[in-house]
Amino acid sequence: MEGPRTNEDEGAELFRKGTFLLAEKRGHVAASVYVELRGEHGYFGMLAVDPRHQGTGLGRLLIEAAEDHCRTQGCRHMEISVLSLRPELPPLYRKLGYVETGTQAFRPSRPLRAGLTCHCIVMSKKL
Repeated sequence: MEGPRTNEDEGAELFRKGTFLLAEKRGHVAASVYVELRGEHGYFGMLAVDPRHQGTGLGRLLIEAAEDHCRTQGCRHMEISVLSLRPELPPLYRKLGYVETGTQAFRPSRPLRAGLTCHCIVMSKKL
């Protein structure tokens, strides 16, 4: 997929259902993550780190903040859905204690490039 993964309507819906945690460096947003409470399960997604700050541990700090946020709200598990088009991501989340628990269909806001197929890998961690 080229361009944004989501659109304005989907973004507005995310703001209604959950929250975004931000990390700031020198007055600029350096990273963000979406967090949603789903009963005893917390969910995080859309983790993004400015390329200038990648590899500094900022992503890990945001994931830990998302987990802490959900833990304080009574969640017992944390979940993430990882696109199968990003095979480098599951090993990173495994290092943080996440395990694959299933798959889900991926419903993009616009079509994928011709010939591409994709699904979501669901990963979970006990808080």
